[in-house]
Amino acid sequence: MKSLKEKLSIQLAKNPGRIVLVGILLFNILFFTLGALIISALSLDGTEHMSFIAAAYYTITMILDAGCITGVIEDIGTSGVAIAVVCLAIIIIGMITFTGAVIGYVTNFISDFISNANTGSRRLHISNHTVILNWNTRASEIINDLLYSKQKEKVVVLVNSRKEEIKKEIEERLSDTTNKENAKLREEADAMPFFKRLRYIHKHKIKWNITFIVREGDVFSLKQLHDVQLECAKAIIILGSDVDNDIIKHENATEERVHHGNSLTVKTLMQVADITASDYSVDKQKIIVEVTDNWTQDIVEKIIRSKQIEGKCNIVPVFVNQILGQILSQFSLMPELNIVYRDMFSNKGASFFNEPVTDVDDDEAYIDEYISNHRCAIPLASLEEKGEKYFYYVAESQESINKTCEERPLNYSVKVNSDFWLDKKNIIVLGHNSNCDEIMKAFAAFRCEWNYIDSDEEILRVTVVDDKEHLEEMNYYRQYPFVAETVVADIYDKDKICDTIKRVITYTDDDTSILILSDDNAPNDEIDTAALANLIYVQDIINDMKQDKTKPFDPGSIDVVVEIIDPKHHDIVNSYDINNVVISNRYISKMITQIGEKDSIYSFYNDILTYDLTADAGFENKEIYAKKVSTFFTELPAPCKADELIRAVYYTSKEQANDSNSITATIVIGYVRNNTELVVLSGDLSQIDVALEKDDKIIVYAAH
Repeated sequence: MKSLKEKLSIQLAKNPGRIVLVGILLFNILFFTLGALIISALSLDGTEHMSFIAAAYYTITMILDAGCITGVIEDIGTSGVAIAVVCLAIIIIGMITFTGAVIGYVTNFISDFISNANTGSRRLHISNHTVILNWNTRASEIINDLLYSKQKEKVVVLVNSRKEEIKKEIEERLSDTTNKENAKLREEADAMPFFKRLRYIHKHKIKWNITFIVREGDVFSLKQLHDVQLECAKAIIILGSDVDNDIIKHENATEERVHHGNSLTVKTLMQVADITASDYSVDKQKIIVEVTDNWTQDIVEKIIRSKQIEGKCNIVPVFVNQILGQILSQFSLMPELNIVYRDMFSNKGASFFNEPVTDVDDDEAYIDEYISNHRCAIPLASLEEKGEKYFYYVAESQESINKTCEERPLNYSVKVNSDFWLDKKNIIVLGHNSNCDEIMKAFAAFRCEWNYIDSDEEILRVTVVDDKEHLEEMNYYRQYPFVAETVVADIYDKDKICDTIKRVITYTDDDTSILILSDDNAPNDEIDTAALANLIYVQDIINDMKQDKTKPFDPGSIDVVVEIIDPKHHDIVNSYDINNVVISNRYISKMITQIGEKDSIYSFYNDILTYDLTADAGFENKEIYAKKVSTFFTELPAPCKADELIRAVYYTSKEQANDSNSITATIVIGYVRNNTELVVLSGDLSQIDVALEKDDKIIVYAAH
């Protein structure tokens, strides 16, 4: 008896639901048996010929449906009181112990089943999917960019908390993009005939091709990682956790981020690396991990050395602050690149693609041959990635790269300015963020790229306006010789900020960019507040200068680049006629989405975002530039087809590169009209008409 009690106690503690179910079943079996025996034994009128089996049957049917009592008592008036009382007692007790108990148990079981499914307690049967571990402000954009994928996508998100809130965020983001893109498509097709418009909209409309599952659980749990089929995923994305900058925590938020690293990222990667490196995981998995600080970077690199297996799992660290710093610096120097990267870092339309190559020793020789008999992709350069060589292209799809055509002679020519040089740039930086040091390092690299590091003439003149605390933290930018001036002013010093901007703008005739930064360490309810206030100040100054008829002013000479963190503020900024709105988080998200599909593309992204660090690098690395048509060409090119322009510029610049230190072999990938309309040369290049105007900016891939 003691042993039985012990076993019962253990089972009750481990599986209480199972014990309750067994108890319900045993009790009701005994009850049915007893009820049948009583009815059969009474042998009263109406039951004297009833067997035990029949009595058991009628006992169960009476409990399930009281009307079935007529099977036992045909006429209550002629039957005895005893049989009526017995039947009624069986019905009442059975309804409580059988019907009620079973319904209650099944209801509770279904409720538990749904709850377990929601919290991630049950194993998914899924493969070739994307797994996102952890959540931050960049996450929903990663999923959103998959809308432009040409295949159906499956995404599983595993987070520690906020499941319903995250589901709502994803649904709102996908719905917003779908509605906007399809509304734009209907507007484009508005002038088409009815049936042609219907076909066009049906072919190009954005369809909700994403199945996403959000599960709440522990990202460090091996069981829960196996439950989301991590070993069968095509890509695993490990996101860094955002600092929760509420008012109470704000004072320690910056210190926590800078000095203590991101332990959540490190622990998650360790678990993931163990699974993906195992024999039972699928081959060629991609693990993309966000890195936001030096400590995390060092640990991640050590994990890569220990766990990465070629052909099995490829771990790609994405250095968030470095990339954002490079992007914001390039947009300050060439604001048109914001439009270029916004489209080309995405699955939408033309993008960057690559293919492994084995017989390419000379890029220029390969490009010469390629552009002579290919019209659907633009070749750029080759890069070696982990022992394998890839060639990179601009194209609409992977299939476009290998489409060939008949060779035809080039009967079109252009006159490229062999002495082309970028204009001097005047940059005003308002505010700060976590990427300030990376922004300045990118400016410094740009000076090296353009041979200004040892020159008496300065290509850059940077003015920084910020509060005293952050200027002191950056040592007033004294380590950067191109920072001509720092001005101490917080967001409430309107007059000081405005006077500084006016003075700097009128100081020189050089092109001016105003870079407005958003503090990513601000309290949650103040995110983007300082950036929006600075935007109002700048717009007010520009309006005043437009209305001042005593002094000539060209609004096109000032580019305003506004960084915002919360995408909900995008429309607010656009209402101020600012074309170069940079939602910084979205660029990281788009890159992560692309890397998840083709991990070797990250090397190319890193290459085009990084200027040569030494003046004698020989311009080996190439970047994307936005160059004025009026100064890049000595004569305005005649209208032509896209493939003619690409070939003519390439051949002419390559010939001149031998005799010039400024011009290099240049590949045209598009142009920007009116500083807002990007035209990427993609598709059948022989069918695309190009008519450049002197105020356009030509987008080129070149070493200089």
